[in-house]
Amino acid sequence: MKITTASGIPVADNQNSLTAGPRGPVLLQDFHLIEKLQHFNRERIPERVVHAKGSGAYGTFTVTHDITKYSKARLFAEVGKQTETFLRFSTVGGEKGSADTERDPRGFAVRFYTEEGNWDLVGNNTPVFFLKDGIKFPDFIHTQKRDPQTNLKSPTAMFDFWSRTPESLHQVTTLFSSRGTPDGYRHMHGFGSHTYSLINAAGERVYVKWHFLTQQGIKNLSAEEATRIAGTDPDYAQRDLFTAIAGGDFPRWDVKVQVATEAELAAWEARTGWNPFDLTKVWPHADFPLLPVGVLELNRNPVNYHAEVEQAALSPSNVVPGMGYSPDKMLQARLFAYHDAQLYRVGTNHQHLPVNAPRCPFHNQQRDGAMAGANGGAAVNYDPVQAQGSNPHGMGHGEPPLALDGAAGRYDGRGKEDDYTQAGNLFRLMPAAEQQNLFNNIAGPLSQVNIEIIERQLAHFDQADPAYGAGVRAALKARGVNLA
Repeated sequence: MKITTASGIPVADNQNSLTAGPRGPVLLQDFHLIEKLQHFNRERIPERVVHAKGSGAYGTFTVTHDITKYSKARLFAEVGKQTETFLRFSTVGGEKGSADTERDPRGFAVRFYTEEGNWDLVGNNTPVFFLKDGIKFPDFIHTQKRDPQTNLKSPTAMFDFWSRTPESLHQVTTLFSSRGTPDGYRHMHGFGSHTYSLINAAGERVYVKWHFLTQQGIKNLSAEEATRIAGTDPDYAQRDLFTAIAGGDFPRWDVKVQVATEAELAAWEARTGWNPFDLTKVWPHADFPLLPVGVLELNRNPVNYHAEVEQAALSPSNVVPGMGYSPDKMLQARLFAYHDAQLYRVGTNHQHLPVNAPRCPFHNQQRDGAMAGANGGAAVNYDPVQAQGSNPHGMGHGEPPLALDGAAGRYDGRGKEDDYTQAGNLFRLMPAAEQQNLFNNIAGPLSQVNIEIIERQLAHFDQADPAYGAGVRAALKARGVNLA
């Protein structure tokens, strides 16, 4: 195939620069050379601040059970209906060149290309998170990145933050369990994590948590296996996912929901003391059983990684009619932060890229900027005001108004909220061998920090369960840490 410039002009010679004589110097008029170098210098878009390293694939979501009594979203309209999907897996804290097997939560972000627009469910492989308020998120992520002086990962920064933030204990317990190093992406669950809402045709709202349960079976790596693979095959999870799909071994997940009315959640909170919109808490299955919805299958690899995975731009703000948000403080922060990050990282018109573009017709008055493409053609770039008004109702798309209560202010629940019981419940569910793995996994990085931070963190383990604190103490002493 004949090589051309980006403007389609045939390239006379792609091997030799245009020079003044055989030894140069090089002439500035060699436009092909200049364009080639300019593009090369700009091949890397800014790396994601979090979830930098990831893998992606396309697939289908198939409805297996009727949930139309909860949601009028068209993708759930009938059993058997299929919707095209894209799923991006990722590690969270590491850079783009980090190992796939690092101890880290895994991103689990699903896009549904529905006939009413894109629905993005942006979650993780854990049902909870470290924080309940987005204002702490930049500080937390800084502790997971590199120290500003040494440029090294810092266990001191991590545990200093966690030990001062007891709400993190539930997720810390999950992270240092075997679930912290899943065996690739196919053998782990996914969760929407946040509380969302569904709205039915009658305009009734229920709250919901989304679960994606792997049909491949849960598999995790031991700390030793994860370290070995990081040195021998740092792209282990990417290779496993791509190879499986290319070979016709399509991974699948059962999609399920927990559903509750506002009254049911209020009664549950009164009984347990737990805020149902707190991202550091789960809804116990005994109180809110899992209801089946459908099956997600991944069956097509991207053709070009950069175009389809690196430039994929998902945001939890993308919900379709029949869906809505919740008062979850972390969710509220992410509704802004994700789209803002995409505007910076990929560009003003990132939704025009094929992986991000909806599969249904769309129209708005947004114009110009980088990657504008057709740019709306000759259509007007404004929406004329209707003199008679627009007769708004509720939140839009038939979603009823959301009742709010209380004076505007900044509220600190520390010391008043229970950050320990659910973490202790998770610990008590673990078999003895898993508990010992947890102790050893924590003791490794915790042994590298000063005694003040160690004692502060141990106090949180004690409150979750005395056996939890005792086990970590024993593992620290085995590593030579002198405790009081």
